[in-house]
Amino acid sequence: MQTKAKIDTLDPSTALNSASKSRDRDAAQGQSRAVRRAHDASNDAELSRSTSAVRRGIDMRWDRFELALSKRTYIMGILNRTPDSFSDGGLFMDEKAAIDRVYRMASEGADIIDIGGESTRPGAKPVSTNEELERTIPVIKAVAKKLDVPISIDTYKSEVAAAALENGAAMINDITGFGGDSRLASVAAEFGVPVVIMHIKGTPRTMQRDVHYESLIDDILANLRESIDLAAKAGVAKDKIIIDPGIGFGKTTEHNVEILNNLGSFKVLERPILVGVSRKSFIVNTLKKANISDEDIKISGRLMGTASSAAISIMNGANILRVHDVKEMVQVARIADAIKSARR
Repeated sequence: MQTKAKIDTLDPSTALNSASKSRDRDAAQGQSRAVRRAHDASNDAELSRSTSAVRRGIDMRWDRFELALSKRTYIMGILNRTPDSFSDGGLFMDEKAAIDRVYRMASEGADIIDIGGESTRPGAKPVSTNEELERTIPVIKAVAKKLDVPISIDTYKSEVAAAALENGAAMINDITGFGGDSRLASVAAEFGVPVVIMHIKGTPRTMQRDVHYESLIDDILANLRESIDLAAKAGVAKDKIIIDPGIGFGKTTEHNVEILNNLGSFKVLERPILVGVSRKSFIVNTLKKANISDEDIKISGRLMGTASSAAISIMNGANILRVHDVKEMVQVARIADAIKSARR
């Protein structure tokens, strides 16, 4: 009743003043919102310009090759000429089988062929330089000049890389990010070829033991920056560097998932991002956790897990996918590219 009495006896001039103040407050709030919208639009435009500049800056041209990475996702097909790789070990030890595999991947749409002669699966032991040369060079010599796509040598040894480049290879893929052989960066600079520098914690033999990070993404970024600095000191041009956060190399399943969710964080390095999720164990572990049977995982799980992880990688910023199943991943990439292009 007291409240009602106060309302009944309110001074009309007070009510008018209150209404005026309310209108002024609403107008000020409206102006503030307009300023914020203008500021946000300006930031969005600046981000768009920055992103476009980064996209333009990741294209690569050298020798007779071009990677127009700002236009679409590129596919790197894997040839492991090893007896003990985790997925296809032993399948291509025969030279003819290896050569046929290279041509098949090229015909299926591979943009790059990555040839390696030493397994880097968890727990793998290193092989001698001579053994790695014997496994890789004959295949490179047989196919390099006959293909329109670049051959990448998957090695951390400078001697192997130099021999591969002399025999027709046109890229280097180094899982150690120049940490395994201090001379490798100089070889890359001398030949003027693109190089993939990957993050790894430890070595293939030790990398899955007691895996720990203070801050996963920050730690990987710091390591990749160190690798880029090593490249620069050796004379490798920045526009020849591709980065790889190293899925499965010294990471738990949870780490791998976190990396894929945060691929965009690596754009700060302003270099193309290569991602290798193909048939990795984190896929199997994730499916088992979801109660998918071992039989289903064996039949289709690794392929479907690779496809979904690849698509998400593209949407989150990957420029190159390193894969075993070229034909299928080309299709995945084209769909993901179309969806991503439509949202720009």
